[in-house]
Amino acid sequence: MWKIEVCFWIIPHKRDYNEMGWSFSMGSAYQFHSWRVFVVVCALPCVCAVVALTFMPESPRFFLEMGKHDEAWMVLKQIHDTNMRARGEPEKVFTVNRIKLPKHLDELVEMQSDSSNPVGKVLFRIRTELRGIWLTFMSCFSYPVKDNTIKLAFVWFTLSFGYYGLSVWFPDVIHHLQSDEYASRVKTHNNEHTEDFTFNFTLENQIHTNGVFVNDRFISMKLKSVTFIDSTFQNCYFDDVSTVGSLFKNCTFVEAFFYNTDIDDSKLVGSRVINSSFHHNKTGCQMTFDDDYSAYWVYFVNFLGTLAVLPGNIVSALLMDKIGRLSMLGGSMVLSGISCFFLWFGTSESMMIFMLCLYNGLSISAWNSLDVVTAELYPTDRRGTGFGFCNAMCKLAAVLGNLIFGSLVGITKTIPILLASAVLVGGGLVGLRLPDTRGNVLM
Repeated sequence: MWKIEVCFWIIPHKRDYNEMGWSFSMGSAYQFHSWRVFVVVCALPCVCAVVALTFMPESPRFFLEMGKHDEAWMVLKQIHDTNMRARGEPEKVFTVNRIKLPKHLDELVEMQSDSSNPVGKVLFRIRTELRGIWLTFMSCFSYPVKDNTIKLAFVWFTLSFGYYGLSVWFPDVIHHLQSDEYASRVKTHNNEHTEDFTFNFTLENQIHTNGVFVNDRFISMKLKSVTFIDSTFQNCYFDDVSTVGSLFKNCTFVEAFFYNTDIDDSKLVGSRVINSSFHHNKTGCQMTFDDDYSAYWVYFVNFLGTLAVLPGNIVSALLMDKIGRLSMLGGSMVLSGISCFFLWFGTSESMMIFMLCLYNGLSISAWNSLDVVTAELYPTDRRGTGFGFCNAMCKLAAVLGNLIFGSLVGITKTIPILLASAVLVGGGLVGLRLPDTRGNVLM
């Protein structure tokens, strides 16, 4: 029998290429680091969903189409009994007066004259399936659901465009604010001259111009966002030097010796190297979260934004039937659009993070109510197709939002803010024009 011992701990695990981050160990043979843990954690909800699906009953309509009438009746009875217990009427008996059975595809196939031909039977089945899909799709644009389909598609598109567009824009804008603040603290050194000096410490966020370094030693050090411009290095020794966001522009290296460094042609911009040698250059990525804190910060900001939807989910679950689906849908989208407008005044990281949390908390109520409204506005035979079409519009809007908002990062924040506000408010107003389904019997 196999025995697996799983131990979890948080350690700064240093690898051969100086990778430092989260780690967990399974026994003593397997080590998992950084992105592997991230992928495993992201896969857990999918695994849980697959397990949960095994406990969910199949839809009654599917059972009816498969000819399993008793199974369909049992599922309907289970739904009825659950709803009656929730309403405080557990004694109410489930009765079925009439069930309309859909025509089975197999029956249609058998009625065809060429059904004896296996190939023709398969082709007819495919044609029938495709024709049925097309007719069902077109029925979503016929009376009495045509207007609802157009309005729902518009609401899905606008909500998705604003939500996913801002989801990309928020972290990048915060990163842009961080970069501006970091650049404002840069230290500049001009015309410095050092000789026979040993650099064995970290240099960060500095610009060295017209410097002269003679017989200097750069040993076990790190250059973080350091730029040398028009500087001269003569008889200098570089050993175990790592650079992150650092460059040597128009510099001159005379009889320099490089050992175990990551300084290569990409770091030597317009520089001259005379009688110098490179040995055992470092390969691979040398960057860690300690070097680029913003890499961690992007995930943390997204985590805060996702955590902010929890109150919105609770509120929408408790008030959906009390204030109505349309009031929650339209009100949530309009308030989300108004909150986007106030991003105009966000000039700091904390302000932008607060607005991100507020926006996510408001918009999640719109998503929840929109799911309910969409399902309740379509009859059973068109519900899946109509819902799928609206989701397709949602995904199209998400792609367009990512492209448009992503291209405007660092250029202007006026257009994204005004565009998101206008789209969300417009979608919310259209959502208020949908029929109210609260308390209605599903078709």
